[in-house]
Amino acid sequence: MEIKFDPLRRFIKIKSLSSICMLLAAIAALIVSNTNLYSYYKQLLELEFSIGFSGFHLSKSVLHWINDGLMTIFFFVIGLEIKREFMIGELSSARKAILPILAAIGGMIFPIAIFFLLNSGKDSTHGWGITMATDIAFSLGILGILGKKVPFGLTIFLAAFAIIDDLGAVMVIAGFYSSLISWRLVSIAFVLLIALSLLSLKNLYSSYIHIPVGIVVWLLFLESGIHPTIAGVLFAFTIPSHRKKRLAYVIGKGKNALNELSQLIGKKEVEFKNHKTAINILDNITSEIQSPLQHLQNKLSTLVFFFIIPLFAFANSGINLMGNEGAFTPLTTSIAVSLVCGKIIGISLFSWLAIKLKIAVLPQDVDFRQIFGLSCLGGFGFTMSIFICNLSYVSVHLQHSAKLGILIASLIAGVGGYLVIRYSLKKKSTETNDFSALM
Repeated sequence: MEIKFDPLRRFIKIKSLSSICMLLAAIAALIVSNTNLYSYYKQLLELEFSIGFSGFHLSKSVLHWINDGLMTIFFFVIGLEIKREFMIGELSSARKAILPILAAIGGMIFPIAIFFLLNSGKDSTHGWGITMATDIAFSLGILGILGKKVPFGLTIFLAAFAIIDDLGAVMVIAGFYSSLISWRLVSIAFVLLIALSLLSLKNLYSSYIHIPVGIVVWLLFLESGIHPTIAGVLFAFTIPSHRKKRLAYVIGKGKNALNELSQLIGKKEVEFKNHKTAINILDNITSEIQSPLQHLQNKLSTLVFFFIIPLFAFANSGINLMGNEGAFTPLTTSIAVSLVCGKIIGISLFSWLAIKLKIAVLPQDVDFRQIFGLSCLGGFGFTMSIFICNLSYVSVHLQHSAKLGILIASLIAGVGGYLVIRYSLKKKSTETNDFSALM
């Protein structure tokens, strides 16, 4: 019997479910920020927390530990997803990759262009990167609401172009949202990353080597001026996708352990403590031959998407709408318009051109009405957009205005995308039934 495990389906399921936790966390932050609890909320996020030992000391606020520390783990998982997709996933061949790549490029260019047009000559132009990313979790969650009628090819297309979006956002953060750079520290970090990459080329991996070196690389990036979350992505690229093991030897050990355990079949009472060596052997075999990349992605995905991202959402969605200045400003409108209109125009136009010019083909069972619906969902720019917002603006008032624009755009994109895709699926079902009746 063939045993199947589809990492992409697992990835989609986790992201879809995590969107509920993120939404609840964001709503909780909005409620707290507009009640008498706001002062306690601010005090909690500004609370200093220190780690260190003699000769080394690192002190940051709770908010910075979340955004610079825990979010590095999120970016590490994003890096693993990007690497897997380019190596063995939906972006591993030109035929598979061309349509989501072009859709993502269009979905980045047009929002940025509209944002610059609406903010020309203003101090707020530094936030142009806010408009370029699509939140995978929320957009997949909305597709999940639509149920099994959604073609799997449409879900794959959304996941693929959103991953390209994330890659683009990471490059923008590294290139445009880093402060003055200490190239000496960066050079040391890259020497360590190259050393790990050489081990990866030989399919050699040890958590006792990789994890300590990864922490050192994060610290070097933290002190260098390049945002430390970039260290998470680069570190992910050094994780090998295979292990260097003699498969025949490993299988031989497994067979011996299974033969010992097979003697237990038929017994009413089993003392597994008498066979713990065989059980441990089977457990070790799994870790010995499993892909380190897939193993880490499986282990960390639950932590990231059900704890770190909801925590990030709670810590960064606290917009005080009752303040003296008010959060709704022209920046709010420009971000909302750029995200919604820019994504719709960019994704749908570039996808249409790619198909018309026969550069790419539509995914199986997908029509262009559904692609248009996905372009609406593209305006759901929550996690990465809020992250770039924090890097773009020092002013709390500008941050609140930008975040309100992100939330408004996400609401419009989510509802609009849902309605368009639902209508297109219903229309397609009606057309199929009419065709069947004619036959």
